[in-house]
Amino acid sequence: MNVLFLSSGAKVPSARFRIHPYLRHFRSEGHRCYCADSFPQKYDYFPWMGFRPSQLLKRSMRWWHWMRAKLSTFDLVFIDREIFDNESTEMEERFREACGKMVIDIDDAVFLRYPEKFDHLMKMADLVVCGNRFLMERVHPLNSQLLHIPTCVDMEDYRQRRPKPVSDLPVVGWMGTTGNLKYLEVPANALRAVAAKIPYELRVVVPDISPLAETNLAGVNLVHQRWDPAGEVQQLQQMDIGLMPLFANQEWDIYKCGLKLIQYLAVGVPAIAAPVGVNSEIMESQQNGLTAETTDEWEAALTKLLSNQSMRNEMGLRGRQTVQAKYSIGANYPVLRDRLIELVETH
Repeated sequence: MNVLFLSSGAKVPSARFRIHPYLRHFRSEGHRCYCADSFPQKYDYFPWMGFRPSQLLKRSMRWWHWMRAKLSTFDLVFIDREIFDNESTEMEERFREACGKMVIDIDDAVFLRYPEKFDHLMKMADLVVCGNRFLMERVHPLNSQLLHIPTCVDMEDYRQRRPKPVSDLPVVGWMGTTGNLKYLEVPANALRAVAAKIPYELRVVVPDISPLAETNLAGVNLVHQRWDPAGEVQQLQQMDIGLMPLFANQEWDIYKCGLKLIQYLAVGVPAIAAPVGVNSEIMESQQNGLTAETTDEWEAALTKLLSNQSMRNEMGLRGRQTVQAKYSIGANYPVLRDRLIELVETH
């Protein structure tokens, strides 16, 4: 099998977790894979060049990727959600024509930005890979050729955290992008209330914490740790509880794939998460942590886990087992591989 992967960039989450980790498995089994990353990566530009020239460079690189596709013998093109961020379907159609068959991978509510384009692409795709059942339900009326592959982690990279001494100050952690710091508004009142009665550290792992200044965390022992892609797993392992708050009534949040939650659990860190979208499924009836929606629920969950280290350890271990069985590259690679082979062999 000879596959062209079109990626948003090696550091962009959608590609970093849903394309790049699978490449070595395909290649180790003799499949030919070429991954064409956006350059500059999606969301990026070269300051010395300027935004518009950087976007021109990005488009030029995609034309080069298309020329390569035309001159090669790919069996299919596997497209990382909305790498062509515009209303046109011209590039997707060109790549499909060059490669014969097209697979589109989606892990977010990308249909909210260009709904007409999304509907057209879903109908045009030979296979749509969805990160959760909510996305599958949204796509099914447009295309019944669906495959559920959750956003996964490679368990060889995500080692089990070591238990900490009981005397250590527990660390309540949140890891994410600067733009998502807004979600900490959800448990902010509970974090303040718990800080008044139980000592803990709120560690926020993010590139730039400055937007959090708009959230009232008075009295909370707040520590900023800059997100380090090379040391991301080690940063997760230092946590005792992981937070994944979401807004209950925002459509975008319903379609999220729970990556942050999966990362916490993969290293054995129990979580407190909003019961929105796929989160409740990952938590498995609160076996891997606790769910919370209201301020009272967040306060109760934080108090319960901060006060009981053995419960944290037990939930963390169960969470890791859940990720190993359902949300790991090892568990999902054979499913993806077999479906792509089936697609290639179907004439």
